[in-house]
This record gives sequence, structure tokens and C-alpha cells, in this order.
Amino acid sequence: MESRSVLMTEPEIRQAALPPWHVYMLRTAAGHLYTGISTEPQRRLLQHEGGKLGARSLRGKGPLQLVWTFAAGDRAAASRIECRLKRCRKRDKEALVAGKLLLGDLLGAPMPRVTP
Repeated sequence: MESRSVLMTEPEIRQAALPPWHVYMLRTAAGHLYTGISTEPQRRLLQHEGGKLGARSLRGKGPLQLVWTFAAGDRAAASRIECRLKRCRKRDKEALVAGKLLLGDLLGAPMPRVTP
């Protein structure tokens, strides 16, 4: 059997070295859901809670709770998923958070697989 070495292109090497982008949802004290993207959702939660670096819409809405994350791969994929999630009904997002609905089922499309 013939063995082949697989060479990666330079952009693929750079992409592989970057941390994956995540789509995340936060719950406010009033029960609202906020959707965003980050390479480190836990760090981003702390930024939102801290005020200055967080989203303006979350100021004064704490305490905040990180309730859902999804590793989307690259930033473009995370942004597309975030945009589509923001258009979903709250009851559907709540089902996603509760684990009663899968992201691919909610958005009606297969989700990208992220390889560690």
C-alpha cells in the first residue's frame, strides 16, 4: 500500500494554530438570553460582567450566567451561526440550552465538525 504525506497550505497551518471560535449564550438576571462569539467564552463572560469591554446591552443586567457554548471552528462559521441564532425564537433557544434541541435541528443545516 502506498503512503502519502499530506501537506498543509500556509493558511491551513495558521488556522490550525488558532484557538477555535465559539458561539455562546449568556442568561441575564431577568432571564433574557444574549448570543455572542469568542475564542474564550469564559473570559468573555468576565468582560461582560466587568462593564467596559462587555456589550453595552448587558450593562446593569447581571449577574450573568454562561448557559451554552458551541465550538464553531473559525470566526466566519461562528458569525454565521450567531446571526442565525439571533433570529430564532426564545423558546427554541431555551430548548437548545436545555439540551432538548440540537443546533443543526434548530438551524436546519448540518453544523461544521471541529477537530481538536
